[in-house]
Formats: sequence, C-alpha cells, structure tokens
Amino acid sequence: MPELPQTFRLSKLAYFAVPMAFLVALVLAGASLPWLGWTLILPVFLALWIARIRTVVTEDGLRAVSTFSARDVSWPEIEGLQFTKWGPVRAVLADDTRVKLPTITFQDLPRLSAASRGRIPDPYASADAAR
Repeated sequence: MPELPQTFRLSKLAYFAVPMAFLVALVLAGASLPWLGWTLILPVFLALWIARIRTVVTEDGLRAVSTFSARDVSWPEIEGLQFTKWGPVRAVLADDTRVKLPTITFQDLPRLSAASRGRIPDPYASADAAR
C-alpha cells in the first residue's frame, strides 16, 4: 500500500516549455519593448501554473487543485470516473456533478487505484484477471 497522501503532478518534462516560452517572449519583447515587454512575465506564470496544478489522494478523498481553485471531494461522494476524448479526467459525484482531476491520465489508474485503497478500480487489473 502506498503512503498517503499521494500527489499526481505534471511530468518534470513540462518545465521544458518554460525556456521555450521565454525565447518566444524575448523575440516578441525585442520587436517592441514598450508594447510587448509584458510578455516576458508569461514564462514565469507558466512555471507557476505547472507547479500548482495537481490531484492529491488522501485517506478522506481527493483534492483537485486547478489554476484558480481547489476542491475537496470525499470518497462517499465519488460514483466513478469519466474519461473524455480530449479533456481531463473527471470524478462523477453522487449528485451527478463532475469535478476535473488535473494531471490524472488513464495510465495513472493503477497508481490511483492503489492510493485510493481500491475505491477506484484498476481496469488493467480487471483485464488481467479476466484472462
């Protein structure tokens, strides 16, 4: 059993976008510093955003931390997960609302299942058991 809390974050590879954004901002600011100099702050915001968004699994439930908000959801409220084609994974609640779970992907399900102590089933284990 993994230790709780378990935190799901973006890969460290995401920080590679920060120097690339800085180079683009530098070119833009170089074109007109008085008008486009503000773009130099965008890579800083990008790095802060990458560091902020996460999903935390605790003994009590999930905590979804997005760009401007955070939401705690207890285990009894969660009915299941919804996987959209291009969007983030969502926790479907008992009252039929959905909560986005940033940084969770389908590949994270075995780790999420272990961290949730089986409250969220692992489809990979179910497929292996069916064979």
